[in-house]
Amino acid sequence: MLEQFVAVMPGTLAPALLVMCLSVMLTVGEGRDKPISAYWRLWGLGIGIVAAIVFAALRATAVINQRTFINYPVLIAAVIVDVLAIAAVLAAPRITHDWAKHAVWMHVANAVAAVQIALTVFYALPDVILQLTIWVEPGETAFTSAMLLRALGFLLGVAMSIVVAAIFRTMRTTAVRWAFTIAVVAVMVILLVQHFTGLMQILQARGFPIGHTGFVALAWSINHNSAMIMAQALVFLVPAVASVVAGFRMKTHDVPGANEATLRRHKAFRRHAIAAAAWSLIAAIGVTATLTVGVAATHQTITLSPPEAYSLKDGVATIPFTQVEDGHLHRFEYKAKDGTVMRFIIIRKNGGAYGIGLDACENCGDAGYYEKNGKIICKKCEVAINLATIGFKGGCNPIPFPYKTGNGKITIQTTDLDALSVHFQ
Repeated sequence: MLEQFVAVMPGTLAPALLVMCLSVMLTVGEGRDKPISAYWRLWGLGIGIVAAIVFAALRATAVINQRTFINYPVLIAAVIVDVLAIAAVLAAPRITHDWAKHAVWMHVANAVAAVQIALTVFYALPDVILQLTIWVEPGETAFTSAMLLRALGFLLGVAMSIVVAAIFRTMRTTAVRWAFTIAVVAVMVILLVQHFTGLMQILQARGFPIGHTGFVALAWSINHNSAMIMAQALVFLVPAVASVVAGFRMKTHDVPGANEATLRRHKAFRRHAIAAAAWSLIAAIGVTATLTVGVAATHQTITLSPPEAYSLKDGVATIPFTQVEDGHLHRFEYKAKDGTVMRFIIIRKNGGAYGIGLDACENCGDAGYYEKNGKIICKKCEVAINLATIGFKGGCNPIPFPYKTGNGKITIQTTDLDALSVHFQ
């Protein structure tokens, strides 16, 4: 359950906070006084969720086996729209004030917000949705206590993101406008950095020159992604403090000319401000604990076994049966013609057949597999692979490639490996 929780919550927090932030900054009027474009943000959320579900399903069934093919244009658009959305938030006070007098700008801001929500949700949720594929491990029946615990962890992860965003939203009426705006802009700037990092990863893998400084910055951003997620929650301590300060500045007695109704409103505002700040502090601590203590408790450092030696001559890799017939996982390394260092695995399955594939899968990339208690497990998502399915496409199975067996050995054409080097780039 905890594994599912710490995997799902970070992936859903940014979209939840983004939807909340744009709702607070751009919402105006009620009922008929609300611009029709206000509903565009909801449409953006719905479209993003549906598109993410479809994309995740296509990845799970290996219909789409290269995420970068889709993520590349999505991230280009996301980076551009993120910048436009930040500008819209900064201009929100002018846009929302007497919006009917300049309705076109209200519509433009909502359109940008809707596109940003759709792109952010579409980019963030597929990896979360793919967690559904590991609720039931190979060999388990559909309904077990383990499956129910994984489902509960998944749902709690989604629920926590929504609850955290809802808690921060309560400060919209107590925090001064500038304090809440600072938090919103900080969340969106961090989101821009995350999208730009993803884009640069793709460009760098495609050979785009980024230089030493750019590579160092890219590595720092990748390695500190969890810290940036925590920062998206912690920045709301700024409006939390502002809420408390504003509450205590409200005089609740000895106010010349103030009637009882005014004093009661001041007392209610102070209570609301303190409560909102306290709950926001709890939410920020919860996010921080999840991404530190929770992750540490569930992610043990797994070291892949070293690659084994084998014969490589005239474009043919040869591994004798005697080297891999013990029923354990064997890992091998190969340097493709384009210079990419690849890995492939071999294991003797029940019945004498051999399971052979890349040390990578369509869902989790080149994270690799390791052996534990007689099971082959994906290092990234921790799903146990059914031995019988190794050598077949789909899900978290090792990516298969052609090979031949005979005369007491396994032979692999290196051209077949060369054609799959993209999975390790």
